[in-house]
Parts: sequence; structure tokens; C-alpha cells
Amino acid sequence: MWVVKIGGSLNHDPLLPQWLALLAQLGGGRVTLVCGGGSFADEVRRTQSHWRFDDLAAHNMAVLAMTQSAYLAHALQPALRLARDQSEIRAVLRGGQVALWLPCDWLRERGGADTGWDTSSDSIALDLARQLNAERLVVVKSCTIAPHASLAELGHAGVLDARFAATAAGANFPIDLVHRAELARMRSLLIGEPRPPA
Repeated sequence: MWVVKIGGSLNHDPLLPQWLALLAQLGGGRVTLVCGGGSFADEVRRTQSHWRFDDLAAHNMAVLAMTQSAYLAHALQPALRLARDQSEIRAVLRGGQVALWLPCDWLRERGGADTGWDTSSDSIALDLARQLNAERLVVVKSCTIAPHASLAELGHAGVLDARFAATAAGANFPIDLVHRAELARMRSLLIGEPRPPA
């Protein structure tokens, strides 16, 4: 089973429907899709900056932003099946479809290390991949990805969140970063074609 995280920056991207169609076509029974918060989460940042409320409230609002993005993805590609928790995810996958995760389990009643802006939807997707014993995590980004940079370097560059590299340490599955324009690469990954040498 794979977890594929699509950055919220794709919410207004004309390629988003193609990504969702590709996953629906080739990911059935295997892929759980996680959506980033995108502009919905950006609004949380702006509102917190204005009102200065605590990070716990901002965290929960950002998780709801991810949920909004998931509903957007479902509206664009109804073949994706909404799933709220691990049991629903596994039921969708057993049915041969793609699970579209609603991250309700990440809503928190108390603040902690995972309720600040150092933890983004990237680390949340990584956490889900660990919980599900995933075989692979694919993170789709709109920004430039330095091809040979480490996860820590990508965190320092702002491509990944600040906690991602430390959280990924010891992960027993590969983590692929894929640019939004690399639909052909993603198709090859899904159908198991070997990647051409660099």
C-alpha cells in the first residue's frame, strides 16, 4: 500500500485533475491519497497572524484545511473514496479503490510537539504512512526539488517542513519527491517501470 500526498499548491493548478485521474486509474486497491491544505491553510496563517491565537487552534484549522482540499479532490474525481480513519482506508483499499483521507484523527484537544507550523501536511502524510505500514510514500510538490538534496536539506530550503527529515529517520519504506509536472514519472512508478538512469 502506498501513501501519495499531493501538495495543496496544486489546488488551483490545471494539472490537478490529471493527477487525480491518474491515481484513480492506476492506484485502485493500493493508494491512499493525502491532500495538503493549500490556500485554505494559508488563510489560517493569515488569520492567526491577525488575531494572535494559539497554535493548537491553528493546527486544528489547518487539519480542516486539508479536509477541505480532500473534498475538492473528491468533487473533481468522485471515483476516489473518502475515508476518515485506518479502518475505512483499509476497507476502501480492499474494495479495489483509492482511499481519499479525511484527516480527522489529527484534530487535537491539547497542544504538543505536532501542533505547530513545523509540522505540515507532509509530516502528517508521513505519520499516516507509518501507521498504515505503507510500502512507499510519494510527495508531489509544485516547487523546484533539488535532485540530490537530502531530506534535511529540503527541509532547510522550505520544500519540506522542519520536522519531516527527523520524523522520516528510520522509515522502512522509500520516500519519493515528485514534481507536479512529472506525471509520466508517477505513472511509471505506479505501473512498476524501472526509472531510467540519470
